Amino acid sequence: MAARTTARNRGSRTTGNSGSHRRAQLLGIAAELFATRGYAETTVRDIADEAGILSGSLYHHFSSKEAMLDEILRGFLEQLLERFTAIEKEGESPKGIFDELIAYSFATIHAQPYAVALYQNESAALARQPGFAYVDEIGKKNEELWLRVLRAGQKSGVFRTDIDVELAYRFIRDTVWASVRWYRPGGRYKSEAVAEQYLSMLYGGLVVGRPTA
Repeated sequence: MAARTTARNRGSRTTGNSGSHRRAQLLGIAAELFATRGYAETTVRDIADEAGILSGSLYHHFSSKEAMLDEILRGFLEQLLERFTAIEKEGESPKGIFDELIAYSFATIHAQPYAVALYQNESAALARQPGFAYVDEIGKKNEELWLRVLRAGQKSGVFRTDIDVELAYRFIRDTVWASVRWYRPGGRYKSEAVAEQYLSMLYGGLVVGRPTA
């Protein structure tokens, strides 16, 4: 996870900024706390304390803690699906599209680690909650898109046809997004290098030459 910054200090530097900027700032603080402490364990007071404001002041921007969670997740998931859709539409080949999907996924982990971690931690439970059905719906749309790309790659002859694409997708999805637990923005590895290494291992394997018993 990304190195934690002092959210209280972030709040103190934005006096006089626009309301929309302040909302975005508060959402950033909430996403960090939800991801690192857990949504259920984080209170409105926790968020307000980190922002350096009174709890009641938070309600000038959001009706509830749940409304903040909704805005964080909805924005994250809609942006992700929108970009994945554009990559598929604009791509010239299944492999090129797949490479771009992987690269954008790691770039997203770099740019939005707390939103990614929050989704990873809470999505299964939230999908069953009123008002959060879109979490599962968008997840299924993303899955369908990746499966289309993998199947197109098989059809074109670039991906092996003896591989179960649904199983392959699950391996890829889980190994890529779970990296949010160890990847550090600003750390030793850049997201572009991680994506390149991941694709190299995925396409070339780990064993040199023919494996022996």
